[in-house]
Order: sequence, then structure tokens, then C-alpha cells
Amino acid sequence: MAGGRRMPCMKPIYRHFTLAVLPALLLAACATPVPPAQTPVAEVLKTWGPPTATYALQPTGQRLEYATGPFGRTTWMIDIRADGRVGQARQVLSEAEFMDLQQQGTLSRDELLRRIGTPGERRGARFGGQTWSWRYPTNDCLWFQMSLDAEGMTRGGAFAIDPLCDARDNARD
Repeated sequence: MAGGRRMPCMKPIYRHFTLAVLPALLLAACATPVPPAQTPVAEVLKTWGPPTATYALQPTGQRLEYATGPFGRTTWMIDIRADGRVGQARQVLSEAEFMDLQQQGTLSRDELLRRIGTPGERRGARFGGQTWSWRYPTNDCLWFQMSLDAEGMTRGGAFAIDPLCDARDNARD
């Protein structure tokens, strides 16, 4: 810079650099790092805050749920071992996890929650049961739904069109 003025040729380059890099920096600043194995539970709670739910794991561990629903597309499950340290942390809302659930057969409501966490939506279904739905990261406009009977046992799961997509499409008409 000469005399406190920017060189004219630098201004467009600087602007494009800022526009390209700034969003990535902002996303990185907002992202909470996934706790590695052996992290003490106190550090997880300090970084992640209170979980949206907690589940007992056998024999003496616990699973901390960090759900972003009802409109979020991720749920992190952080397993805490008996020694109070992280055993594993993973994002459970995925097609692989949902397909595995479909192969499992009948699960209890509690086991379903322990596996994929709090649903984004719960609706009443025929015969006194419910349909639970989870949004998940996908390029398609889908969500995953599980049917539970009146006794709280799963009766099947399927991928379906997320009704929020239909609402956006109808708004454009």
C-alpha cells in the first residue's frame, strides 16, 4: 500500500478471497469437535453442554444423546464407559443405521431411542400406535419413519418424502 491507499489490483483479489474463505472459517468456528476416545465425561459436558437425553448402557455405561431435531438432521451418541471416559462418539442418523434397524425385527421403544435418539416428529397411527420420524443428512428430500404399536414395539420402518419438501414445493406454485 502506498500513502495509506490500497493498490487497485489488490482490492478484487482480497474481496474474492474473503468471500471464499470467510464462510468456511465461520463454519469451523461454530462446529463442536467430536470428542475422541478417552475424553473425560466432564470435558464432554463442558464442550457439548447438557445432552438431549441419556440412556443406560449395559453393564455400567451410559449414552449421551445430542439431537438437533425436530428440524435438524444429526444426532450424536456419545458412549461413556464405566470409568467415566468416552468409548465412542458417532452420528447415528444415517441410511446405514436405518437399514440396520429395518433388518433387526421388532425393537422396544426404549431400544429404538437408545439406537437413534429422539425423533423429530411423533404422530398418532392406526390401532393406537405412533409413527416416529427422523430427518437425516441426504441430498434427497427424505426422512426415515418407524411405526410403533400400542405396546411400544416397532412394526416396521421405511424412507418417505419429508412433508416439509412438499410445503416448499407448494409455496412455489
